[in-house]
Amino acid sequence: MTGGDPQTQAAIEAATSVLAGRRIAVLTGAGVSTDSGIPDYRGQGAPARTPMTVEQFLASDSARRRYWVGSHLGWNAFAAAAPNAGHRALAALEERGLLTGVVTQNVDGLHVRAGNRRVVELHGTMRRVFCVHCGQVFDRRDLAARVEEENPWIRVPERIALGPDGDVLPESTDGDVLPESTDGFRIPVCTVCAGMLKPDVVFFGEYIPAEKFREAEQLVLTSQALLIAGSSLVVNSGIRLLERARRRRMPVVIVNRGSTRADARATVKIDGGTSEVLGILAEALPALSS
Repeated sequence: MTGGDPQTQAAIEAATSVLAGRRIAVLTGAGVSTDSGIPDYRGQGAPARTPMTVEQFLASDSARRRYWVGSHLGWNAFAAAAPNAGHRALAALEERGLLTGVVTQNVDGLHVRAGNRRVVELHGTMRRVFCVHCGQVFDRRDLAARVEEENPWIRVPERIALGPDGDVLPESTDGDVLPESTDGFRIPVCTVCAGMLKPDVVFFGEYIPAEKFREAEQLVLTSQALLIAGSSLVVNSGIRLLERARRRRMPVVIVNRGSTRADARATVKIDGGTSEVLGILAEALPALSS
């Protein structure tokens, strides 16, 4: 590992040894996308946040108005984020047949854009919006164009303080304070039935759809090892998948900068950045024997 300490190098060598010759399932969290410019929730320097709950979003016009203003102001920067070396390393491992697929807690779509073909997006994706009444699905890019057409006064700052879910933090990085009042903002509605639109993501306080978790669980159970990257494993869905792997006596490798909730349960824990470590693992892991 370039510039790595001996302890980290030893951990990478141990991870390579336990993963070699096995088909690997991958679980990723926000730490995988920080090198793409998308901040995480709990890492060092992460801003304090009070995320909107699904109850607030569904119950209040003013809450939805605040959400859509912040989300729209952050959309261009969020959508412009590009896959980084960690995403590309996982795509390369899948291309070589070493990965069964990727389960991600992220909503940024960067694994898909990097080239991974089997991706289970546990918490949904910001690329889609749907109507909670009739179920019609819309592309977020089309919705963004409609928001600007219906709210021509809205100004997107040149530089913004982006939040983990693509929203904008209270103050943009160029010093422009976002408007305190959003009363004049026209909330986008379904063009089919005029119903309420919601991003296709799991809000705080909302359950992951059962069929989505079963898909992730099946991916893990048909693998021979589990690699967890960039997740502090605070969210219970990650812990549940880790325990599925442990019950099958599968080796578990965790790559994360800083501690996680399950360090003591890992076969190998690597304390390091995901972009560099995943790149090293992608180069070091041998092809599967036929």
